[in-house]
Amino acid sequence: MTATQTILDAFPSLSPRLQVAARFIIDHPNEVVISSMRTLAERANSQPATFVRLARQLGFAGWPELKTAFATDMGLHHEGYGEKARSLANRGPERGMLDEMLGVLQTNLDDTLSHSTEVLRKVAALLAKAPHVHIAGFRASVPIAYALFYGYRLFRQSVSLLDGQLGALELQSRSIGKSDAVVIVSFAPYSRESLAVAETARRAGAKVVAITDSSASPLALDAHLSTIFSVNSPSFFPSVVAGVGLVEGLLELLVAAGGRPVVNKINEAERGLFDSGAYLSVSTKHAAKRAPS
Repeated sequence: MTATQTILDAFPSLSPRLQVAARFIIDHPNEVVISSMRTLAERANSQPATFVRLARQLGFAGWPELKTAFATDMGLHHEGYGEKARSLANRGPERGMLDEMLGVLQTNLDDTLSHSTEVLRKVAALLAKAPHVHIAGFRASVPIAYALFYGYRLFRQSVSLLDGQLGALELQSRSIGKSDAVVIVSFAPYSRESLAVAETARRAGAKVVAITDSSASPLALDAHLSTIFSVNSPSFFPSVVAGVGLVEGLLELLVAAGGRPVVNKINEAERGLFDSGAYLSVSTKHAAKRAPS
């Protein structure tokens, strides 16, 4: 039986105060998974102790167990980094480990391609129509978000990165406007900042695009469009390879649809990088030295 169904079955027997808490977590399962008990209590106009009593009355040992049940029901339960690292260390440096890793990465790319081809075209069309595109990714999701931001800025100026540096996430998020598009990258365990950006975007009337690891993730549940990538890895940490591949494919679609104006902007940006010295040109003399004999 799912955690939600357990609550529904017990709902008539709950006290009015517990029913308030129960109704809130049924209506906001994504926040149950990603938010602290204190935050949930504040949102529900309740007390943290109420959530503890609710969990115990439902037959759970406490709030963490009820929270875990919700995560499991949503397909979000994951083995901890430390636990996976311990298993890896116990194996030792076996032969074939690298082959195993590369094989899993290839499978991730294949799975991501099969799940995201059509929706990625819709995402490209949505971004192209948006007045401004905001891109957010935190912690392990930064490489994916930044790859999209850096590539996109080569041919579009109305693209911003929401990175929260120096605690400026709230300040950066104020620029999100109605009809803008907000691309948010996150995978389990999901960052609190990503959910905050999604909430700000919804309040502003912007379109939310989730790049995430599950259609049941807190981001995907409330997004206008969501693209799913696989994060499986035999190592201790989820893999971002398929996520980077996904945004590279998205950039490819955006350039192909943009035509000659986009090509001109990319050429101009590339010339600027060389002219400024950001990119180093290989001289003919050096190239000759490096050429095979």
